[in-house]
Amino acid sequence: MEQGRTIPWPGFFIAAATSVAMALAGIDLWLVLAVALVWAGSLFLVTGAPPAPTAVPEKNPFSQASITQLMEHSATPLLMTDRNRVAIANEAARKVLGAHIVGQDVRMAFRHPEAIALMLRDRPGSALVQNLARRKDIWRMNRQIMDERFAVVELLNQTSEAQISRAHTDFVANASHELRTPLASIIGYVETLSDDLAAVPEATRKKFLKTILAEANRLQSLVSDLMSLSRVEAEKYDEPAERVKLRKLVETATRDAAGEARLERIDSDLPADITVLGDTRQLEQLVRNLVDNALKYGDPAENVTVSLVEDDNGDAKLTVQDRGDGIAPEHIPHLTRRFYRTDPGRSRASGGTGLGLAIVKHIVERHCGRLDISSEVGQGTCVTVRIPAFADKADFLT
Repeated sequence: MEQGRTIPWPGFFIAAATSVAMALAGIDLWLVLAVALVWAGSLFLVTGAPPAPTAVPEKNPFSQASITQLMEHSATPLLMTDRNRVAIANEAARKVLGAHIVGQDVRMAFRHPEAIALMLRDRPGSALVQNLARRKDIWRMNRQIMDERFAVVELLNQTSEAQISRAHTDFVANASHELRTPLASIIGYVETLSDDLAAVPEATRKKFLKTILAEANRLQSLVSDLMSLSRVEAEKYDEPAERVKLRKLVETATRDAAGEARLERIDSDLPADITVLGDTRQLEQLVRNLVDNALKYGDPAENVTVSLVEDDNGDAKLTVQDRGDGIAPEHIPHLTRRFYRTDPGRSRASGGTGLGLAIVKHIVERHCGRLDISSEVGQGTCVTVRIPAFADKADFLT
């Protein structure tokens, strides 16, 4: 077989056989040869290269249907615009902006000055847009131009990153302020006592030294709580695996928090001894923080009740109840925020760091529990912690 041509061997055999028959019949040899040559030549003429196959039109890979299918299941909100009109919006984009945006002019679909300015540019670009779909949300919009008609828009949600960055900034600012205040007080009193020209009376000198000691203790407590919070957050997603009996733990931690001076103000009600999977050190810190808060902010003339019972689901229910001034309802949702205080002056005077309940919250979350705070002004505050009880697999086999 020649490239692009098939040799017609059957035709040649027929031509050869016909030529032999003509020669045997007595026809002139030259005539026989001429017929054979004409026949063979005609076979080459009629048997040319095979006709080119009919081209099958390829399916346009950039059709609107194929692009829609490609974009639809992306978790990132994606849109395609056709001359400043939304032609395609995938499911994620419709959830953010609404299904009605498909077919709308971009100025109606976005209704945001920065977003509209980006969409109407004649060149690719990006913009940081706030409050695009909901209040306080932040989106990075990236727009790429495909041709004179079409452009693709990508929406990247940066709200979480901004909130984390803001929280870190606030934390550093608050921590710096909390550390600077006692340090400034200590430095001021020490400078006064160190001044040889200042005649400080003995009573005043003792008062200054007492204040320096109190501020140093406060500084030590703050650093200790910051380190505790850091450790708790670092271990937040490590599942506790130690079996802990809560009754003895609550008794010990309550006694440590109260000390000998305040132990008589504690009313303990610990009828249940419940086993949980937990971190002994963190659970002790949880109890100490709750009892210490109740003793600090409760009425000094009233007792604090610490109870451990089994709830309706068989889980551990720890309750710490004080009888004090209580907390206004608007403050309760913010009590577990770092450095949040309902009365900053009173908190600092009592030695509070503003981190106790933040630590408690993270400990409860690590133990898959629940933290509830209820309070009534003039009546007191009740903090309840629920932690799932440990269920031994052998219990299910008996």
